[in-house]
Amino acid sequence: MPIDLPEEYRDLLDANVATLATVEPDGTPQLSEIWFLHDDGEIRLSLNATRRKTQNLSKRAECSLLILDLENPFRYVEIRGRARIEPDDDGSFAHKLHDKYNADVAAYDKPGDGRVVVTIEPTRVRPVDMSA
Repeated sequence: MPIDLPEEYRDLLDANVATLATVEPDGTPQLSEIWFLHDDGEIRLSLNATRRKTQNLSKRAECSLLILDLENPFRYVEIRGRARIEPDDDGSFAHKLHDKYNADVAAYDKPGDGRVVVTIEPTRVRPVDMSA
């Protein structure tokens, strides 16, 4: 399902970073700053398959993504939903993300580490502007 945002918040979909919240096995939140791509109307991430956030999403797909306006931190969008995880065996999505950031997202992967594409399927999209 594509992200449905009011026009005045759509610029945040081009932000450089977002905060991904996943749920640890003990129920506590785990937060990570991540790179993301607004791709064909969806929010997609490229994650190392061995990292904690990926393991958390594999066990419990519920997650939240916060995209903060760094110029106005009173303005943000929160996207709550479920993660759909798919293999990125050929690295094609990781390369697509590379094009946005001009950096190799797999640069810190260890030999043999795999990457996955995580698509956030939104259940709630909440744009907020508290600066008024």
